[in-house]
Amino acid sequence: MYNTVPEARTLVQELKKKLPKLDDHHEVILCPPFLSVAAVKSELDGWPMKLGAQNLHPEPKGAFTGEVSAPMVKAAGCTHVILGHSERRRYFGETDEFINKKVHAAHAEGLIPIVCVGETLEEREAGKATEVVSRQVRGVLAGLTEAQLRSTISAYEPVWAIGTGRNATPEQAEEVHALIRSLLAGLYGAEVAESITIQYGGSVKADNAASLLRQPNVDGALVGGACLQADSFVAIIAAGLTEKP
Repeated sequence: MYNTVPEARTLVQELKKKLPKLDDHHEVILCPPFLSVAAVKSELDGWPMKLGAQNLHPEPKGAFTGEVSAPMVKAAGCTHVILGHSERRRYFGETDEFINKKVHAAHAEGLIPIVCVGETLEEREAGKATEVVSRQVRGVLAGLTEAQLRSTISAYEPVWAIGTGRNATPEQAEEVHALIRSLLAGLYGAEVAESITIQYGGSVKADNAASLLRQPNVDGALVGGACLQADSFVAIIAAGLTEKP
C-alpha cells in the first residue's frame, strides 16, 4: 500500500529511463495498488514490462463490497496477480483453501498467479519450516492441471524476513526452493517441476539480490520495499540478468 497514482506514474517513468535491456528469457512484472493499475498500464504501453495486481477475490462478481474480481483484473490489462501473500494471511485471515480458490479463479481468466508460501519465525525456530511450506504448497496448488501449474509462479517468502530488514541466507533460500521443486516433482513430475519459476521474496535488496539469485533453484525475486526506488529496483533487475542469463 504505497504510492498514489501520480507517484506510481513517476516511478514507472524513472524505471523506463534506467531499465536494462530485457530479452525473451527475463520478465519484469509491476504490481501496483489497484487504483494505480490503469495509470501504470498507460505508462507501460510499448515497454517490455508486464502488469500484475496484488490480489483478487475468488468470485467473478457479486455482493463483495470493496473486493476486485479476476475478470476485473484481466480487463484492466493485468497478466499476473499476487496471491496468498503473508500479509493477506496475517492481517486478513486467508487460508490455504481460500487462496487455492483464488488461484483457480485467476487461471479461469487466463491470469498467471504468483502464489506465495512461507513460514513464520516461530515456525522456523520450532523446526517446522519444511512441514509448513509443504502443507501450504499442497494446499494452495490443489487441483491444478499440469498446464495450469506450468502457468503458475511460486514464491517463497519467509514471513520473518518481510519488512524486517532480515533476509534468509542464500543457503536457507536454496534449501526451501529445492524443497518446493521436489514437492512439485512428486506431484507433477520432474520435467514439469523444472519448468516452474520459483521466486524468493523477503527483504530482497540491491546488495543481496545477486547472492540469492545465484542459487540453482532461485529463479527470480518478489521485491517489496526495494522496488519503491527506481535505482534499487533496477539494480535488482540487473542482478537477475547477470545471475540468470
